[in-house]
Amino acid sequence: MAEQKFALPRASTPEEVGISSAWVADFMNKIEERRVNLHSFMIVRNGRVAAECYRFPFTKDRPHAMYSVSKTFTATAVGIAAAEGLLSLDDKVVSFFPELFLPADPRLEQMTVRHLLNMTAGKDVNVLSDKSKGKWAECFFHSPWFNEPGKEFRYISENTYMLSAIVNRAAGMCMRDFLEPRLFKPLGIDYPFWETDENGIEAGGWGLYCKTEDIAKLMLCYLQKGTFNGRQVIPEEFAEAAPRVQTDNSASSSASDSAAGYGYGIWRSARKDTYRADGMFSQFSIVLEDKNAVMAVTAGIPLEQEALDFLFEDLERMFLENADEETLPVTGLYDRLAAAAIETPSPATSSPLQLTVEGRNIHFRKKIFLNLIGFPMSMLPLAVTFMANDRAGNIDDVCFHFDEASLTISWREGDEANTVRAGMNGRFCYGEMTLGGVDFHVSATAEWRSDDRLYIQIRPLETIGKRMLEFRFRTGDRVVMTPSSDPDTHEITRFLRQCLFDAFKNPVIQRVGALALKALPGIVEPKHYGRFC
Repeated sequence: MAEQKFALPRASTPEEVGISSAWVADFMNKIEERRVNLHSFMIVRNGRVAAECYRFPFTKDRPHAMYSVSKTFTATAVGIAAAEGLLSLDDKVVSFFPELFLPADPRLEQMTVRHLLNMTAGKDVNVLSDKSKGKWAECFFHSPWFNEPGKEFRYISENTYMLSAIVNRAAGMCMRDFLEPRLFKPLGIDYPFWETDENGIEAGGWGLYCKTEDIAKLMLCYLQKGTFNGRQVIPEEFAEAAPRVQTDNSASSSASDSAAGYGYGIWRSARKDTYRADGMFSQFSIVLEDKNAVMAVTAGIPLEQEALDFLFEDLERMFLENADEETLPVTGLYDRLAAAAIETPSPATSSPLQLTVEGRNIHFRKKIFLNLIGFPMSMLPLAVTFMANDRAGNIDDVCFHFDEASLTISWREGDEANTVRAGMNGRFCYGEMTLGGVDFHVSATAEWRSDDRLYIQIRPLETIGKRMLEFRFRTGDRVVMTPSSDPDTHEITRFLRQCLFDAFKNPVIQRVGALALKALPGIVEPKHYGRFC
């Protein structure tokens, strides 16, 4: 992939911009010692990159799923559109959708663009609603109310989808095309992939894939009051307002950094003079105003407060008080960072069953309940399909082909068929797959864990997760497939438990919900039974 046109300048040493290389080395040691699922990080100070790390198999040039960091880009589009006179933050939301049949409700007439931006719209959209069925705007309008507009903060991703739809209508083009000359090109961001509804409107609140440096640039632009490379990119008034507290969200969460105030698509942090773009599973671009610094992070950590606590730990030590502090050899430091792989391939193994398994098709019975709740078993891990518009699923027609160094696994999910090669010689193989209408690059490795158990790992490199499947070959042509994922469903359950406790203060509901969540891992990743056919 071509180098970005406007890559941020790199400092020759961290100390050159007042960052301690010793702190950076200690930070990397802590990541490994505590097994923190951090995929990349970049520290920018005084406009220059002081340190950066991309842990294998993630790379500098590959886009990464950003989840709700998407909201900051969408909010930025709204701010630019407002400055150009295409809309006003006080415009009524319904005014942009005159063709929709809407229920007579004075609350709808009160809802403004500003309410969507600061998460006080009052609509309570089901987070598990099936995004594969169009009419997202109509569904938003017909969803129940939790309060009148402007009265109460509630973090609803569909609020930001509505902003995307509004920009689309106000500008007469999709949001990416609107942002291309206004934000992406000035910041040197490649035209990104962004999931859309069936009408081509970007999801807005999620679905964006971009690079670590891209989100660092965006928040550096906010830190610099909307300027980048000497050009006013984000309107100054909006760049100053968006990171400020626009809504009191102190009652919304038990996590300190999720209750310190919310702006326009940007969160305030409990640490003074700090705000961030924030995406699920700990995608962050954190602005440290008092230090003139930005820390951008991609990760696969479900509990974001734990990730933020880790990032803010000993943070003050990052910044030098003594400019004469000894610099670690920069080459050795960056070699150390580059070697910090997030995973290693499976060992080389084989089994006498390879000849029996070779080239035969395995048919699996569908799990009716998984299909009813909208989460059929996919080669994509649950963390990826959770917010997908078009959920892939129902792994079937699995076939293996072996050679000396690898196996090829072919399978079908719905109307999509894929073939991926996995290394069996202690190395990864790389390839591509398409699921849920999205193209992914993948790394894959496999091993025989015993003569009758084949274990496969497939990581879609643009996402935060990894799918693991164990195939056990039993007598009578029977096959049992046991799925697991990374982040695993137990970690995701901890995250959902926190969401439950924040949303419902009633102790009875909390206890019942906690018991239900305890059973979740076995429900969403059960064993699957099939046969050779």
